[in-house]
Amino acid sequence: MKYPIGIQNFEKIRRDGYVYVDKTPWMWKMISEGSYYFLSRPRRFGKSLMVSTLEAFFSGKRELFKGLYADTVEWDWQQYPIFHLDLNVKKYETKADLEKVLNRHLEQWETAYDSPYGERDLEERFLQVVRLAYEKTGRQVVILVDEYDKPLLQAIGNDELQSEYRSTLKAFYGVLKSCDRYIKFAFLTGVTKFGKISVFSDLNNLIDISMLPQFTAVCGITEKELHTCFDEGIAELADANSLTKEETYERLRRDFDGYRFNEYINEGIYNPFSVLNTLSYKIFKDYWFETGTPSFLVYQLQKTNFPLESITTAELTTDVLNSIDIMDTNPLPLLFQSGYLTIKDYDKEFNTYLLGFPNREVEVGFVKYLVPFYSPSKADQPLTYIGNFVKEIRSGNAEAFMQRVERFFDGGDYQVAGKAELYFQNTLWALFKLLGLYVDVERHTTDGRMDILMQTKDFIYILEIKIDQSADVALQQIEEKQYAKAFDGDERSIIKIGINFSSDTRRLTEWKIG
Repeated sequence: MKYPIGIQNFEKIRRDGYVYVDKTPWMWKMISEGSYYFLSRPRRFGKSLMVSTLEAFFSGKRELFKGLYADTVEWDWQQYPIFHLDLNVKKYETKADLEKVLNRHLEQWETAYDSPYGERDLEERFLQVVRLAYEKTGRQVVILVDEYDKPLLQAIGNDELQSEYRSTLKAFYGVLKSCDRYIKFAFLTGVTKFGKISVFSDLNNLIDISMLPQFTAVCGITEKELHTCFDEGIAELADANSLTKEETYERLRRDFDGYRFNEYINEGIYNPFSVLNTLSYKIFKDYWFETGTPSFLVYQLQKTNFPLESITTAELTTDVLNSIDIMDTNPLPLLFQSGYLTIKDYDKEFNTYLLGFPNREVEVGFVKYLVPFYSPSKADQPLTYIGNFVKEIRSGNAEAFMQRVERFFDGGDYQVAGKAELYFQNTLWALFKLLGLYVDVERHTTDGRMDILMQTKDFIYILEIKIDQSADVALQQIEEKQYAKAFDGDERSIIKIGINFSSDTRRLTEWKIG
């Protein structure tokens, strides 16, 4: 099987014999039922391929659709004038960078349709060339915008530049409403939804299909598609890794499945980029996470002093989840739309969503990426420490473990994060979340204090943490609350540890083993 790694061109995939998961039923549903659509999906999830598929369809290239659902529908298969704007092609550092990209596309279109309006404003040029294309061909035009939000994402942290981008794009995309009678179909994609309040505020005719259940599988790979389209490749993957097919399917499910884009469909969606790479190279790796680092997400988490413990416990309403225009106060919608979190549960009564990591690839990658940003130690130390942490925990060497934790906080940067209590909690969350990938770790937060339970095959650790008190007070609480009682009859050794953290020095100042 030939896997289209990094290939986003529908025609190339079809002509060169790459495996293709038929997404044309969803494409046809859009075309036959409406005219203006917006789709938000994480990066490398197939958005650009859908844009390319639409371009081939409206170009009348029926031969490319042979054997696919689209070949069975009633359609004239004629060439429509197409305006394909791809904003995923440049690094945007100034307003001029965005204007250059828009100008380059406009020049190509103006040449094709003999537009004499090249000296006017960008949005006016766009409007005029759309009108001319309609008048010269006698057919309504098709507008396809790929990664509309790329400039906005790159400007996170620069409010002035982002405002300039929004103003430029809002006027440009506003042409879609002004030229409605000239437009047959429009499809815009992006990672995020800056849109409804700002960029797309004037486009009340734009249908957002991102969270509609009937479009859940418009991008990505479903469980059925995995079995139907890739069973042969999965058999080869199983042989290469000395696994059974059932074990291989389960490993793929654990590592790459789990994306839920609405509350109605419980079945998860697989990350197509990671699945295709795994099948192609026959090696299990975190392919999607390794191709892009979420630095702008960490920036938002730190800027808002967001408590990391709340990443998987906070509840969000539909309005909040659907827009990142409030990201200066809550970064979770940005994490959700970027693919680092997904819907785990939904409360129908109160219309609230609970988020969580979609799969192991994202959880492991994201936590590993976070730790150096929240560590008071040198950037590379936390990750190299983990192996030693785990060995000490598994062997019951609590003394060595606590000495390492103490060193972990030595030399801390006092400017890291906001309040000392939040700083300490976030650092511990990241550290123990990473340890939890290798050791059974549970964290419980009560009145702002973090209690930690760790379990191995031979040991049970109960950690109580205090701020500006003492290790004795922490141990006393373990005894008074009878935390160990839950393990009566358990043959494993119980190790109780009291810890105190100083808000002044931001260091672990005292610890005792009970």
